[in-house]
Amino acid sequence: MPLFQNASFLTTVANLRDLPADAVYEVAFAGRSNAGKSSAINTLAGRVRLAYVSKTPGRTQHLNYFTLAPGKYFVDLPGYGFAKAPEDIRRQWEGLIGPYLSKRSPLAGLVVIMDCRRPFTDLDRNLIAWFRPSGRPIHILLSKADKLSRQEQTKVLRGVESEIASWGEGQYSVQLFSSLKKTGVEEAETVLARWLDIPLTTKAKAADTGKKMPPDQGSPGAKQP
Repeated sequence: MPLFQNASFLTTVANLRDLPADAVYEVAFAGRSNAGKSSAINTLAGRVRLAYVSKTPGRTQHLNYFTLAPGKYFVDLPGYGFAKAPEDIRRQWEGLIGPYLSKRSPLAGLVVIMDCRRPFTDLDRNLIAWFRPSGRPIHILLSKADKLSRQEQTKVLRGVESEIASWGEGQYSVQLFSSLKKTGVEEAETVLARWLDIPLTTKAKAADTGKKMPPDQGSPGAKQP
């Protein structure tokens, strides 16, 4: 049962002045367009369409907030690297992402989603090099791991671990992840629960009490509007 099963959409922020004032801890998710960022958020929440999965790169242009617990949030950042976005949208993205990542005090860490078949694009490296001086932790999810064989997964993981080791001191980590196969979920939960100060025992208690996850909208058990 997912640790973040109670995640719910809160708001879309287009201007930094509208950021939630009650935030205590936030975890931001960043990734190149089509790297599987929205799918990763959905998988961690055990939901189908909590975060919108678009076939159009760059569709998400604002900061999307998802409540996990009082004052604790997932923040879905705009995907970077979309080539066809108009310049005004590109400027809006840059105006949001830069100030948010550099100045948002409740930000506890950054999750960078990379397609395991194409890790560390120039855009990934640029974002990480820019963010590292903040001193906040970075956790890399190598998404779509199901697309590779076990041997290929191991090779990619070791390569990324080697590059991370060259960064020097800091809280940096990496793992394989597959939204399709639901692999790597518990490993990611352990990292994010620590950042958000959410006890992992919450998950165990839910299982012990037989608590059921609310059905996704459109599923047989969901209430119809």
